[in-house]
Amino acid sequence: MTYAILIVTVAAYLIGLVPGIGPVVRGLLLFNSAYVYPGLPGGSFEPWRILTVTLVHATPLPFHVALNMLALWALGRSLEPLLGRWRFLALYLLSAAGGSALVALIAPGTTVVGASGAVWGLLTAMLIIGRNIGVNVLPIAILLGINLVFSFVGTGISWQAHVGGGLVGLLVGWIFARTRPVKRQPLQVSLLVGVAVLLLVVTIVVPPLLYR
Repeated sequence: MTYAILIVTVAAYLIGLVPGIGPVVRGLLLFNSAYVYPGLPGGSFEPWRILTVTLVHATPLPFHVALNMLALWALGRSLEPLLGRWRFLALYLLSAAGGSALVALIAPGTTVVGASGAVWGLLTAMLIIGRNIGVNVLPIAILLGINLVFSFVGTGISWQAHVGGGLVGLLVGWIFARTRPVKRQPLQVSLLVGVAVLLLVVTIVVPPLLYR
């Protein structure tokens, strides 16, 4: 699953470089809260953007997508064998949704691109899961701290997406750690569905009530 996500994301980035076609594709995939608030003037309801934002990266320089894909590869090599492909995919997508949710909640009208929220979710989940299985998580904690500093001081970086993805990664990592036994798998699925529903409410329902 790690390699599948990587291939799809890089393919989307390359398509985004094609003159004429690229800007249209990017425009259909990026996230802005206006695309999930149909009641706002000029708004529309295109909820797929909550997740497809991970497929759009800053162009034309490849540093943005390269850094995210390097982090995905490094974290996926450790996390996916521990979780299995479908749990890993659920973690990635829920973390991406968490990034979009916090952007919509506290930075309405901001356009964001990139898989950074999803990658942050992998990083924070690794912190929780690693600690639970007895792995030394100090290097992960240091890396997380460095990334957190850059998220706030770097220009053009959506710290809301990073923090939102990271918070959801912590929650999902905790769910996985607490529901490892086979007999608790139904509870695990129920909790993951609950997280998904909560994120949809935070992204789509709550902000219009706050920013009318």
